[in-house]
Amino acid sequence: MELAQIRLLVTDFAACYRFYCEVLGLKPQSGASEGPYEKFSPHAGSAGIALQDRAMMAEILGELGDSATGHRSLVVLRVDDLDTYCEQITARGAVLVHGPAPMTERMRVAHLKDPEGNLVELQEWLLLRT
Repeated sequence: MELAQIRLLVTDFAACYRFYCEVLGLKPQSGASEGPYEKFSPHAGSAGIALQDRAMMAEILGELGDSATGHRSLVVLRVDDLDTYCEQITARGAVLVHGPAPMTERMRVAHLKDPEGNLVELQEWLLLRT
């Protein structure tokens, strides 16, 4: 297992994008300044910080009410075999709230919450970036 990123779930994506890019000086991966997702990399190290529109995650989890509230962060862990890992952790007491399911053509994901309600995403990459 590998820590892929810490993802912050945000409401004002554009303001947060400008903060991490222009104020903190982190390098955006794609330049998607309006969202709904962008990863920022420090000058050294492999894991980065990512922003994701909070409403997008609430919709994926089926938790969207009148407005997207609640979750503010998401710990992302990359695993080699999502189905096998999910079987192992559910046997040890984990409760999946979503997935395993496709997220994009490049990855499958599953989501669960820790005992404090913090959101954890498990990723299996099907295709790596080139």
